[in-house]
Amino acid sequence: MKNVLVAGFLMAVMMTTVLAQEASRTEKKWNFSADANNYIFPDDYILLPVFRADKNRLHLEARYNYEDLETFSGWVGYNIMGGNEIEYVVTPMIGGVVGLTQGIAPGLELTFAYKQVELYSELEYLIDSQTTENNFFYAWTDFTWALKDWLWFGLSGQRTRLYKTDLDIQRGLLVGSGFKNWEFTGYLYNLAFDDPFVILTLSVSF
Repeated sequence: MKNVLVAGFLMAVMMTTVLAQEASRTEKKWNFSADANNYIFPDDYILLPVFRADKNRLHLEARYNYEDLETFSGWVGYNIMGGNEIEYVVTPMIGGVVGLTQGIAPGLELTFAYKQVELYSELEYLIDSQTTENNFFYAWTDFTWALKDWLWFGLSGQRTRLYKTDLDIQRGLLVGSGFKNWEFTGYLYNLAFDDPFVILTLSVSF
């Protein structure tokens, strides 16, 4: 496992160096965004903040309470963008995880948009540094349709260790609204089951 961690660290250093060199070739400004994901359970509450920074192809990201409670993960990735009718952004990443859970994680973020329809997904496979029994595949996927530029509806699914139920994948509905650089999205998961819960997400870009 130590060899895996060393290899992952070297990969992250190499990728950071290459991406930083490419980002310095142009003068495009940085783009930042932040999410506050509020998990509201019948008997508990968890705040999951996410911060992202992009410049050209370079993608940086920080998450807290994502892989586990009181756990931080830092990411570096490479943005691949394009498309005409179907626009896409594909970002392979590598991350380091520290806290109650520790390890490295390859990850991938995907966005595909066609007219009013959008598919967003973030995927991660955690390689735990302490035991392989804690290795875990995380996933969050939203499929949305925009009724207006400021109003959208959709379906959502996620696989996480933050909240364990009888379902391997939590399934839900979402509705979102935006104004200028602010967005608010509400999720209702497991409505037809015994353990429903809500996520309220406030996002800002700048």
